[in-house]
Amino acid sequence: MSDVKADMKVPDGHSDRMVTRQKEKTEKGFVGYETIWEPWQKEVEYQTPKRP
Repeated sequence: MSDVKADMKVPDGHSDRMVTRQKEKTEKGFVGYETIWEPWQKEVEYQTPKRP
């Protein structure tokens, strides 16, 4: 019964600006999660100001 639970795939978790995904099972049976953050703000390329 425990083997059946260990082989289950968990769906991706979606939250505000964040996604969690299940990693592959390791040799020891550990299953971890990967956290992916979306950017909170835009990054604009710097432009030098005009000279007076």
